[in-house]
Amino acid sequence: MGSIHDNLQAVKGRIAGAARAAGRDPGAVSLLAVSKTHAPALIEEAFAAGQRAFGENYVQEALDKMDALAGRPIEWHLVGPLQSNKTRLVAERFHWVHTVDREKIARRLSEQRPQGMAPLNVLVQVNASGEATKSGVAPAEVAALASAIRAMANLRLRGLMAIPEPGAPASRYAEIGALFGRLRDEFRLDTLSLGMTDDMEAAIAAGSTMVRIGTAIFGVRHKVKDAA
Repeated sequence: MGSIHDNLQAVKGRIAGAARAAGRDPGAVSLLAVSKTHAPALIEEAFAAGQRAFGENYVQEALDKMDALAGRPIEWHLVGPLQSNKTRLVAERFHWVHTVDREKIARRLSEQRPQGMAPLNVLVQVNASGEATKSGVAPAEVAALASAIRAMANLRLRGLMAIPEPGAPASRYAEIGALFGRLRDEFRLDTLSLGMTDDMEAAIAAGSTMVRIGTAIFGVRHKVKDAA
């Protein structure tokens, strides 16, 4: 692995190349640096290199990093599963949640968002492949959950998130992109969080507007024991 700065530049180059290959504006695809299990010092390096949005999987780990990096204008995204007993902490400290897949979770986030804070940006997680072990709602159920979220005062529905199964065909990405396209105008969506280090090109070809990149920036992640 090179330096964090060089890795970020390489990833941005891949994003730009994939966007141009798909006939899209590279500026239409944002980069979320997934820093889960990596030390605050590495986030500091990425911040110094110009990165501002970071994704975390584990709530307590993220809170520790927020405290360590207090004062930095970092945009924090939760990209891991969210348990009901952690919603208050997330509502109070995060800017985005990518993994909303139940109305109960959404309602708790809205009710627990502190007064005076901007609405919490949320994405509906889609289980496009129907995998029993994967979180997310079935594509046919997304519109109903989106409608419920849209009525919640302290949430701002931004779009959809999905994690295709490893080795998924291009058609899977196309299905997710098409679902986003069908719902975009009705719900005023602007974000499709799709694609990671190994599949960002396929995701961008399908219309992703935000790729979640960890390994290509920070290297292989370390294992941690932490409940989401």
